[in-house]
Amino acid sequence: MKENLRIPSHIAIILDGNGRWAKLQGKPRSYGHKVGFDRVKSLSIYASKIGVKALSLYCFSTENWARPEAEVKFLMSIPSKFQKDIKDYIDNNIKVIVSGRKDRVPKATLDSLNDLINKTKECTGMIVNICFDYGELNDVYNAVNYLVKNNIKLKDEKDIYNYLSTKELPLIDLLIRTGGELRLSNFLLLEASYAELYFTKVYWPDFNEDELNKAIEEYNNRNRRFGGIKE
Repeated sequence: MKENLRIPSHIAIILDGNGRWAKLQGKPRSYGHKVGFDRVKSLSIYASKIGVKALSLYCFSTENWARPEAEVKFLMSIPSKFQKDIKDYIDNNIKVIVSGRKDRVPKATLDSLNDLINKTKECTGMIVNICFDYGELNDVYNAVNYLVKNNIKLKDEKDIYNYLSTKELPLIDLLIRTGGELRLSNFLLLEASYAELYFTKVYWPDFNEDELNKAIEEYNNRNRRFGGIKE
C-alpha cells in the first residue's frame, strides 16, 4: 500500500461473484462460497491491521432466500464455519456483530452467530459486522415499528441511525461491490448515503489484500464534499 493514505473508518463490501468464480473453476457454486468464506477472515485481519475501524460484509440478503434450496442450505451453514476462526478474531482484537433478521434462519445458524457475538464482545479493536439475512428496508421497518410502539419522536432526522442495527458503527466511507455488478442491492442504503462507491469485476474469492489496497487508493482520489463545495 502507498504511504500516507487516508484509511476509511468504515468499509462495507458486497461479497459478490462466488458462484460465477466457482463455475469458471469447473466447480459447484458451493465451492465458491466456501472459498469466499475463507477470504472473509484474511481480509478482516488485514483491514484491522491497516487501521479500518469497521468492516461490514454482505453475506446473505433478505432476497437470497429465492436461490436454489441446496445453495441456501449451504449458505445457512457458513456461520458455523466461523467457529474454527474465533480464536483468530480474538487474537486480533476484532469484535463481531451481526445485522439482519433473526426470525427466519435455522436455530443452529442463529446459535453460531450468537456465539461469535458473545465470544468477541470484549474485543475493543475493529468491528466486523456480518450482514446475514439483511436488507435495509427490513432494518428501517423494524426501527419505525420500535419508535411507534414506544411512542418515541425523533428530534432530528439523523436520529434514525440510533435505531438501526448498525447504530454502534460510523457511517460508511467506502462501499465496495465485487463481481462486476453495478447496484447496491438493498445494502446499508442509509448508512452509505455519502459513501464513495467502488465497483470491481474481481470476484469475491479473488478479492485479496492488493485489491483492497486498490480500492483504498481510489478512495483517496475522491473529493468528498458531502453536498457542499470545496474550493
